[in-house]
Amino acid sequence: MQIYNTMSRKKEPLIPIKEGEISMYVCGPTVYDYFHIGNARPFVVFDTMRRYLEYRGYKVKYVQNFTDIDDKMINRANREGTTVKELGDRFIKEYYQDADALGIERATVNPRATEHIGDIIKLVKKLIEKGHAYATENGDVYFSVRSDPGYGKLKGQDVDDMENGARISPTEQKRDPLDFALWKGEKPGEPSWPSPWGKGRPGWHVECSAMSMKYLGETFDIHGGGMDLIFPHHENEIAQSECATGKPFVHYWMHNGYININNQKMSKSLGNFFTVRDIAKEYDLEAVRMFLLSANYRNPVNFSRELMEQTVTSLNRLYTARDRLYDTPVDETVDDSAVAGELDSFRNRFNEAMDDDLNTADALGVLFDFARRINIFATNAHTKAAIEAVKACYAELNGVLGLVVKERKETFPEEALALLEQRKEAKQNRDFAAADAIRDRLKAMGFAVEDTRDGAKLKKL
Repeated sequence: MQIYNTMSRKKEPLIPIKEGEISMYVCGPTVYDYFHIGNARPFVVFDTMRRYLEYRGYKVKYVQNFTDIDDKMINRANREGTTVKELGDRFIKEYYQDADALGIERATVNPRATEHIGDIIKLVKKLIEKGHAYATENGDVYFSVRSDPGYGKLKGQDVDDMENGARISPTEQKRDPLDFALWKGEKPGEPSWPSPWGKGRPGWHVECSAMSMKYLGETFDIHGGGMDLIFPHHENEIAQSECATGKPFVHYWMHNGYININNQKMSKSLGNFFTVRDIAKEYDLEAVRMFLLSANYRNPVNFSRELMEQTVTSLNRLYTARDRLYDTPVDETVDDSAVAGELDSFRNRFNEAMDDDLNTADALGVLFDFARRINIFATNAHTKAAIEAVKACYAELNGVLGLVVKERKETFPEEALALLEQRKEAKQNRDFAAADAIRDRLKAMGFAVEDTRDGAKLKKL
């Protein structure tokens, strides 16, 4: 597999640190509100990356954090008269609801920043001891950017070029405008924890370094997130982690592109800001997942009602092909020897697309070709083994993208449904002989009747 590495600015072969295993960290949500469609893109993209790696036989340790302490959380908790912890608990539950609907599998670990204060303090202490950080009189601790000769390598910019525009606010005591906070001294109305520098709370950047290294080690394979995180967040993660350990922090940096709304940048001021919960009122989130995978993950993508309607139609095409397989006539005398080769061809094409820097757009193209082939296949009789092999392969490839996962809703002839309703009336009238006779008629038509707690249902024999 080739991955575009933001650090090297080129595609590189994926060579894991430990053979057969992949360690992967993806920046998760700040849990002060429902997450929006822009947040959803990295969640879906890197969930798909994980699914594909597992499909190819890797054992993946996937860590996605929850930022549950920051200014936005503190401000909202104070406005609502609740605690930051209660707010975090609430929106972590809401995150899972929307993530589940998007088909996002649970991470191996979902660490919360507030549950790793001890790990964060240890990391900050190490940076101070090594001369890369300093404490101030008001209890803040800052990372000294100029102490790291490699700072700026992810962004691709020299430190001196960054200085223009950097400022120190009147409330800050940092030595250099570029320095960033590792620990923030206690302020009224904010949660705080004891530390060697006085009570306070962690800075945002240090949280991810502490949590990722705790669960994945000082050097791990893949770090993912949106392009908006390249600088300063991921740049700062690299600096503080590598200065603390003296080792490379991450081997591959992957970043997804932005989402525009009707060709405009999404923002609350423009009134085009949509949470996933908002979108779910109008569209099935499986279609949203498909939309997010329909373009190269590194490119910007435009979200619009027109494109969503097209995506819904396309997703229905994939489902229609799946369902037609269930109605394929069976004939054990048919020569289906060519089917295995065709399926291998679809698998190979799909894998080639995904191996090319997670090219989900081309992988979807393979699935649509597969669906067209199924529509032809299902019009002729085939052996049961061939039909089951096609079903399995189609489900396998769709499953890698997290698509076509709903159970099939069986359809029945109007005549059969009318008889089922007559049987219901007969039983209500205690005319059990008539009810049994209707059951026999349905059986002769190829349908069994199952009496359940929710009423009688038909099932194909």
